[in-house]
Amino acid sequence: MSDLPKLSVKLEPSAGHVAVVPDTREEATASGIIIPDTASDKKSSIGTVYAVGQGKDKDGVDATVYSVGDRVVFGQYAGEEIELKDEDGRTVEVKFLSADSIRSKIS
Repeated sequence: MSDLPKLSVKLEPSAGHVAVVPDTREEATASGIIIPDTASDKKSSIGTVYAVGQGKDKDGVDATVYSVGDRVVFGQYAGEEIELKDEDGRTVEVKFLSADSIRSKIS
């Protein structure tokens, strides 16, 4: 399980939804310059489940098949992104996804 940030707020997604912290993507140019994910249009489609909504949504989607710490693959444009602060004041991107937007667990 990867190290999840400790957010300054508690997240409780609604039924059938999960909160995922996407992986950060850093790319290096041929000359070795590191380009952080914030400077790229390419967003990560892999992340770690941070919180899980209890119960089923109106369409019967149940997010409880996922657990906090699960590594998952999701659609690049799926869900809604928000930025929150961790306990140290750093910005953390969190994606709220319907459980049916998750394509796979990674083991």
